[in-house]
Amino acid sequence: MAELIAYCGLACRTCPIYLATRQENKAEQMRMRIEISQQLKTQYGMSYEPEDISDCDGCFMAGGRLFSGCKDCLIRKCAREKELASCAYCAEYACERLEVFFSSEPSAKLRLDEMRRCI
Repeated sequence: MAELIAYCGLACRTCPIYLATRQENKAEQMRMRIEISQQLKTQYGMSYEPEDISDCDGCFMAGGRLFSGCKDCLIRKCAREKELASCAYCAEYACERLEVFFSSEPSAKLRLDEMRRCI
């Protein structure tokens, strides 16, 4: 299975929202969304009720299922406006917005740095 990496370097296939989307057991899916709601508040200061956490197939989806936090993401918006496959390809890498993001998601920086080494 190919690795699905968001513009910002997050690994979609390990994202709790992505995993909850694929959970077929509805009770388990709700349990996961309760945890996600708590994690979003603690880690990112985002306030979502569990039932408001939508399905997500990854931030590259143009018309499919996309979590609203990803849909409204300024990093995603910037990369799409510049028509980049990833922030790793940006001449302004790593911009201030990414640096702030990397402070809470250091593994995303490692992924993008690795991508840049292969460019």
